[in-house]
Amino acid sequence: MQVIVCGAGQVGLSIARHLAAENNRVTVIDKSPELIQKIGEAEDLRAIAGFASHPDVLERAGARDADMIVAVTYSDEVNMIACKIAHALFDVPVKIARVRAQAYLDPQWAKLFAPGNMPIDVTISPEIEVARAIRQRLRVPGAFDTLSLAGGRVRALGTRLEASCPIVATPLRQLTALFPDLHLAIVTILRDGKTIVPSPDDVLLVGDEVYFIAEESHVERALAAFGHEEPEANRVVIVGGGNIGLYLAQEIEAKDPKISLKLIETGKERARHIAGLLKHTTVVQGDVLDAEILDEVNLERVDTLITVTNHDEVNVLASLLAKRRGCKRTIALINTLYYQTVINALGIDAVVSPRAITVSTILQHLRRGRIRAAHSLRDGAGELLEAEALDTSAISGKRLEEIKLDKGIIVGAVVRGDTVIIPRGDTVIEPKDRVVLFALPDQVRKVEKLFTVGLEFF
Repeated sequence: MQVIVCGAGQVGLSIARHLAAENNRVTVIDKSPELIQKIGEAEDLRAIAGFASHPDVLERAGARDADMIVAVTYSDEVNMIACKIAHALFDVPVKIARVRAQAYLDPQWAKLFAPGNMPIDVTISPEIEVARAIRQRLRVPGAFDTLSLAGGRVRALGTRLEASCPIVATPLRQLTALFPDLHLAIVTILRDGKTIVPSPDDVLLVGDEVYFIAEESHVERALAAFGHEEPEANRVVIVGGGNIGLYLAQEIEAKDPKISLKLIETGKERARHIAGLLKHTTVVQGDVLDAEILDEVNLERVDTLITVTNHDEVNVLASLLAKRRGCKRTIALINTLYYQTVINALGIDAVVSPRAITVSTILQHLRRGRIRAAHSLRDGAGELLEAEALDTSAISGKRLEEIKLDKGIIVGAVVRGDTVIIPRGDTVIEPKDRVVLFALPDQVRKVEKLFTVGLEFF
């Protein structure tokens, strides 16, 4: 597949690396000659300096032969025009654009992105995606990451193991005997910077970050098995009244009315503006690092503090101050990779990365075969995938033990209609099954082939 990525920021470069690692032909466009030179010297990518919205630049990037364009520059307008030109002049089949301004995304202007107007196949709003991801984490307090799959029938969760975890040092093969009626499967373990696809003889250790798949109705029991029985939050404070903070507050007001919500915003005019938009949220104007503001929101009684300002340092410091004052749980928005690597040591409970969430959203539309969902873990440690089996898919009609999956691939659940199956070696994949699995980066292409129409994989 030939792909053009417009914008060499964190998201664009992450997508380009993902695709290049899978032997796709990737060209990156960015207006910064210095950045393009650096990419050309350090990355196995073709890099072109220029404006992504200029036809001649797109032509030099290979738009006439491109299968897809992913426009993720910092300008919504450049992203939209690049897709428009890719369609009108070069007939690029798939066009994905990052659009941040909510004015473009208002439902009343939905016709804007229709084929005859601005022909963009997928528009992605990082602010909306991040707010939704935070709300999902808010509903499952024992997990640092959560993803709903197969129409909400199963959930993938990431949880950290503490010394109180009852199954530490237990071989995984014994979990079935210990919890015979619990529908869960451990699909990967992150330990000391390494990604482990577990075997039945592996054991869990304190400090491990474990991703597992569980039937939705078994999530609470599954988290208890890992030592997490924290109640859902009833008192929540959001720090930062930007687009993410405002959208998150609106989502909570609409879908979790039982939550008592406060929002802290530094700017006086912005605080007044969002107070007029929110119906049941107490808006506090001031600096979250000010002791008086911290006293005003009664942090010792707060279940969860969510920091979503534009500054990583403020988000980290506010989270640490909240924990010292007795706040039960903190969720911090972090853009800088350095902070993400030390969060555990600092004691922050969960991190939300806009870059990682945006990359996962884009990957979902890049994956081939019958891939319905894709979620990138921890800066490319692997992917959680949901795929649909068809009559002619290579995986259909075979027992899992027959397929002989690579060691870098593990199936966590099979959803057949309303039934969730935690698979074993003799589990047969049937047409229309939804299969949830984990794959290491170099194995994703094999998963795509397994669920592609035809038998060419064998």
